[in-house]
Amino acid sequence: MKNNSLLSILSILLSLSALTFSCSSGGDSGSSGGGGGNNGGGGSQQVIPSNLVVNVTIEGQDDQNPNGDGSGQFSVTASATDAVEYGFKVGNSGTETQNTTGLFSYTVTDLGTNQFPLYVYAYSSTDDRISKITNLTVYVLGSGGSGNNDVLVWSDEFDGNGEINPNIWTYELGNGSDGWGNQEVQNYTSSSNNIKKEGGILKITAIKQSNGAYTSARIKTQDKFEFKYGLIEIRAKLPSAQGTWPALWMLGSNFPEVGWPQCGEIDIMEQFQDKNRVKSTLHWKLSNGERGEYGLETANNTSSDWHIYSIDWTPTSIKSYLDGVEYFSMNTVDSGVGPYFPFNENFFLIFNVAMGGTLGGEIDPNFTQDVMEVDYIRLYQ
Repeated sequence: MKNNSLLSILSILLSLSALTFSCSSGGDSGSSGGGGGNNGGGGSQQVIPSNLVVNVTIEGQDDQNPNGDGSGQFSVTASATDAVEYGFKVGNSGTETQNTTGLFSYTVTDLGTNQFPLYVYAYSSTDDRISKITNLTVYVLGSGGSGNNDVLVWSDEFDGNGEINPNIWTYELGNGSDGWGNQEVQNYTSSSNNIKKEGGILKITAIKQSNGAYTSARIKTQDKFEFKYGLIEIRAKLPSAQGTWPALWMLGSNFPEVGWPQCGEIDIMEQFQDKNRVKSTLHWKLSNGERGEYGLETANNTSSDWHIYSIDWTPTSIKSYLDGVEYFSMNTVDSGVGPYFPFNENFFLIFNVAMGGTLGGEIDPNFTQDVMEVDYIRLYQ
């Protein structure tokens, strides 16, 4: 009797379980009754969106400004067949925003050139979706300057450890043409041995390799961060070994089109053979086709300590400072610069440590390595 009772109970439980599963499988079908209907059992017809079209407009984008006008603003229009809702996500770690209009706008705030994916989704009435990925490049220029070069609009503080910010900087590699035009002997690399962020400091290290060759690093903001006018401050320590040639400088953004020196060059700071002095220099092309050059040196007996190297660049002049003390000034309107006026155009930044060459001088035969350190660069407008 006990065994028969147990079998009866098990039989009842199995019947109830089967009944529950059957109800559950058809509970979201939306159809009445237990038989017939679509999908072989009363399930609703799946709707898959199609023909997703995405149009992106970057504010101020044109042939001269392919990445926008610097505002960082862009707008998106999406449409798809059988779509009732759309989703938008900026970057891989962004949060999806949904709406029924297919319209979306966004403002990028990270200064410099930003590269990121834009994800757009189209959802149907059955919550099925399709998606499209568009890779965007949007340029953001600091704003809010007073025009007096006293408002911080952009900076790189080199926070953290590891690689430089790829949205701001690009590595220049190799030995260039004729040692970058100066018979320099180093080979520029992107190796962390030669360039890295460490403890919130950018370190560019020139190294003598075991085979006697020299390596170092050179980085630039070309096509990523370019600007015109401002007070630029760079807090840096310079190498002290003979033969090193550190430089914090700028070239005109039209360099690829017009070449040097017509593009203009602004040397915020260079250090040559004399490690107790630094120099600031301007280079340009005269109206007669000859190269123009003007620069001045100043004493810097503790260049391997922290100092602030800066220039104040306005529409009419460029002045250079060491720790806030002016030591160089040039009027860029009445100094024979015309008709090219390179100092009234956009420029990009370059940081490097060269070895030897025309201005680096003879390299110490006992040289092993030396480093230029940069704490920050800040732009006020």
